[in-house]
Amino acid sequence: MKKTKIFMIAITVIIVIIASFKAFGDMKNTTPDGKIKIRMPTATSSGTLYATGAAITHMWNEKIPTIKASVQSSAGGVENLNMVNDGEAQVSIAISSNCYQSFHGTDIFKGHANPHLRVIAGLYLNPNQVIATDKSEINKIEDIKGKHFAIASAGSSVYNEVKTHLETANIKVPDDIQAEYIGFGEAAAMLQNKTIDGAWIMAGVPSSSVMQTLSSNSHLVNLSDEFIKQMQKKYPWYVAYTIPKGTYPTQKTDIQTTAVKMVMFCNEDLPDEVVYELTKAFWENVEELSKTQKSLKNLTPQEAVKNIADLPIHNGAMKYYKEINAI
Repeated sequence: MKKTKIFMIAITVIIVIIASFKAFGDMKNTTPDGKIKIRMPTATSSGTLYATGAAITHMWNEKIPTIKASVQSSAGGVENLNMVNDGEAQVSIAISSNCYQSFHGTDIFKGHANPHLRVIAGLYLNPNQVIATDKSEINKIEDIKGKHFAIASAGSSVYNEVKTHLETANIKVPDDIQAEYIGFGEAAAMLQNKTIDGAWIMAGVPSSSVMQTLSSNSHLVNLSDEFIKQMQKKYPWYVAYTIPKGTYPTQKTDIQTTAVKMVMFCNEDLPDEVVYELTKAFWENVEELSKTQKSLKNLTPQEAVKNIADLPIHNGAMKYYKEINAI
């Protein structure tokens, strides 16, 4: 009898502890007036992605009375994915390649997989742009071997893009190049001073940074059809992308490259009704958002479910897409 009583007390204590943790979690993710917190890390506060996130969260706060959304600065896509995986954020944006790697626990996400990642919307294509000085003799990706090249900060989304592309071209990173682990801002200055041979950037076109760099005896590097097909065969998220001639003042020919789609994502445990409202509000207001956020121009729900690296769509978002016959 005594043992039974002790056992019952122990069970009661465990239940109370579990309930306390749940209450703490609920308090952490809701405001005092009961609104659901939506934290959205993006990129550095000076970047365009931060401004886009700020516009989206502001719109959500205006259109959805049950949530309190806030934009946050971050180191970019890789950190965004880890924050959502760890429960430090609820919604974010990253390139589809990083989302795929996070979902499957590969490459830089090895040992830190997030099989609970779910897509809210595929957004715009983010093209890779490879820039080289005219004197570098870099005219195709294979020419980067042995050159002094800026490959972004180690562990960043852009670094991962550089590594993926160069290794497909049989160039080991960093063994086969003289690597500079710097962001494009610093790399652009070095290109203009001719202290490096080339650099890599992921940015919408036209990019003011690229435009400024190309004005100083530099050029965009074209990726061949064969190389792009190799990339697409190995990695399901790549899309062939053409930068039309004349996009930049000194660009006299079309430039072929690869692009990956930016993806808005969350975890599957974000309630269906919340994700439904987020998705619905986004698409019903995207045209207005695009007046100040040029990257959101010409987006459609029909395209939002394509080229997302075969990642699963959140049930709440899926409900909206089915309602409007986008799927």
